[in-house]
Amino acid sequence: MAYGIGIVGAGAIARVHAQGIADAGGSVLGFCDVDVEKASEAAASHGGTAWSDPGEMFANESVTAVVIAVPNVLHAPLAIAALEAGNDVLLEKPMAMNVEECQSLLDARDRSGRTLQVGFVCRFAATVLAAKRHIEAGRLGHIYQARAVMLRRRGIPGLGRWFTDRAHSGGGVLIDLGPHLVDLALHLCGRPQVERVTAVTSSLFGAPPTGYRFTDMWSGPPNLSGPFNVDDGAMAMLRCEDGLSLTLETAWASHLPDGTIADGVTLLGEQGAMHFDIWGDHVLIGTQVDGEIVDVKHPIPSTEGWGTAFKREHECFEANCGGSEDGPTGEDGLQVQAVLAAMYHSADAGREVAVET
Repeated sequence: MAYGIGIVGAGAIARVHAQGIADAGGSVLGFCDVDVEKASEAAASHGGTAWSDPGEMFANESVTAVVIAVPNVLHAPLAIAALEAGNDVLLEKPMAMNVEECQSLLDARDRSGRTLQVGFVCRFAATVLAAKRHIEAGRLGHIYQARAVMLRRRGIPGLGRWFTDRAHSGGGVLIDLGPHLVDLALHLCGRPQVERVTAVTSSLFGAPPTGYRFTDMWSGPPNLSGPFNVDDGAMAMLRCEDGLSLTLETAWASHLPDGTIADGVTLLGEQGAMHFDIWGDHVLIGTQVDGEIVDVKHPIPSTEGWGTAFKREHECFEANCGGSEDGPTGEDGLQVQAVLAAMYHSADAGREVAVET
């Protein structure tokens, strides 16, 4: 890469970004974390310097672009500081804790003239790229209904730590996996405006009984004495302009056997329908050709996986740092945040609410 990239944060997702940078042909200039020992361990594995002060990293003349991969409450202040120091920024999702912080980020971006890309990495999955090509080729026609699903069986990340403390996260599964679902659905459907939202959330798995087994605890083992004041399941229906309806389902925890309902996207259009598992091996299209009902299965190479999406995300970031205007923008992040805010409002109020932007 033409840019030296620093990573703020030294946790699991920061290391995934480090691998994505390497896969894209770049190099990591260092990690910054309040736990300097943790930053040193990450730097020893992936290269670069260890910092404990983000201002010192941002001011380093070799660092001209940074990844912000820290708890949600720090997204806006650290990204704004990086932009003001003259750095391009790839900011992990969610963009911020609320809509007001998102607007502050856009203002800082505009003042600085630097790049701000939001980490909606699922856009770069091979299935999504293939689906987008079929949609743009007109194979579905006008899309009038969509469904997006991400369900985990027992995979609450960082239970009892910042992930499950609303003051540091801004919410639970809806603000963790929800940004991917909302962005994907809007991205594939042409980025319509969402007008109204109905949502229901649940919070049931934060105090599990003794002996309760978890899986996919990718952010560390559970701290059962720590906070849990967030949602762990959510369903929502979004009413968009032009009559488009979007249904979203997500859960950190459930008793449903893995794979019963694939994490994926279903799109219904006037000319055809589509379904794919985001990390699956094909995109399935149902349509009609010469008067016959047919199913078209677009295969995805077995070499495509989670890591290749991060590789493409960083290739996009490099191009944007070089002056291109592609990929997830700050405006996209603001739109998603407004929808998430409306979902939480709807769940709290027990009724449909308007999306305020």
